[in-house]
Amino acid sequence: MTPHLADTPVLETERLILRAPGPQDWPVFRAMMASERSRFIRSGEIDEGQAWRAFGHVIGHWILRGWGNFVMTRKGDDAALGAVGPWFPAGWPEQEIGWSIWSQEAEGRGFAFEAAQAARGFAYDVLNWDGAVSYIDPDNTRSIALAERLGACRDDDAATPGDAPCLVYRHPVPDGLADGGMEAYS
Repeated sequence: MTPHLADTPVLETERLILRAPGPQDWPVFRAMMASERSRFIRSGEIDEGQAWRAFGHVIGHWILRGWGNFVMTRKGDDAALGAVGPWFPAGWPEQEIGWSIWSQEAEGRGFAFEAAQAARGFAYDVLNWDGAVSYIDPDNTRSIALAERLGACRDDDAATPGDAPCLVYRHPVPDGLADGGMEAYS
């Protein structure tokens, strides 16, 4: 773990640990970004240098904001499965809860749902957010289904980041949630 992220909170769910990103996560991120699986989070073909800068963006968000996307791992296994968490880079219209599964083997197992609930709970309970959105590529049916499973509703009047086609899913406000899905912070 990078020294500046040593005090990053760790979230724990039933099956997962959500922790700070670190250099050990780069190979999994790089492989995902080089594959067709990353088509919904990049605007075109991406080379290793661009993937490196994107990964630096994930780590840098923690340094600049003091919070950001957590890397999700299975309990007892530190291998990165993907990233999830609060996200608000400069120029974003609203605070976002974002997610991406990096490991193809992790898809379809409910990890993103479990992690996103915990990350949203962290954003509401610790960061004191009063709401959040998720920005989703219109062709990303799996992310749309996840947003809806999380109780988010499409908001066609909301501003979007950039010029690429994007749907905005608005999450329930903190008072509208029975349980954030998070078991523990440390």
